[in-house]
Amino acid sequence: MKTPPDAAALGAIIDKLEDPVTNLVRRDSLYQKLGLTDGDVATREQVIATLVKHKALLQRPVVVTAKKAIIGRPKERITELLKNVK
Repeated sequence: MKTPPDAAALGAIIDKLEDPVTNLVRRDSLYQKLGLTDGDVATREQVIATLVKHKALLQRPVVVTAKKAIIGRPKERITELLKNVK
């Protein structure tokens, strides 16, 4: 939250992301308060624009290695990813 990724960093994460890009956006009370819908975050460009504008909506944790990026939920995904890092 203190140093959120900018548009370029988000694009680099998305390039490595194994999950659907739309999963990077938290669907929480802020999302609802902003009146966002799945249609607002359906594309790469929409996700980047939304997350740059509303950094609190970035799903966390996001784990990025040299070759892959994942959303670390459930937390077991992190362990699995890190076991396979070479």
